[in-house]
Amino acid sequence: MRIGYGYDIHQLAEGRKLYIGGIEIPCAKGLLGHSDADVLLHAICDSLLGAAGLGDIGEHFPDTDPSFKDIAGLELLKTTVAMVGGKGYEIENVDCIVFAETVKITPYKAKIKDCLKAVLNISPARINIKAKTMEGLDSVGQNKAIAAASMVLLKEKF
Repeated sequence: MRIGYGYDIHQLAEGRKLYIGGIEIPCAKGLLGHSDADVLLHAICDSLLGAAGLGDIGEHFPDTDPSFKDIAGLELLKTTVAMVGGKGYEIENVDCIVFAETVKITPYKAKIKDCLKAVLNISPARINIKAKTMEGLDSVGQNKAIAAASMVLLKEKF
């Protein structure tokens, strides 16, 4: 068994769509980034890569590479899942937190889980998504950014 932790944060910006967990969430602002800036999927990618001993998302999908410009986080996650599988691991469970002050993801949790189960190849019962505010503290609490954290458990395929 191997455990991995991932974290990501992106600044909110005008003129961008907001993607969290592979779905578009209606919002006046989106997240600024080289890709679609899906903080939840980026955190999951980092947790998977870490658990498998494969480095981090920036090593595999650098923001200096034009081929990743505006790429969907789901594409990054699909590639990451394939890399983890190729290393001999399967995903046991994923536990995530989205930190957002005014964007409410609770109404979208079921859609996010459906999106994730298809890519992660696990039951929705093995996916947990939590939402937290920062109580007005830091850039997230001041509604300038959204962050996400993820923890995964991998097991070796036998």
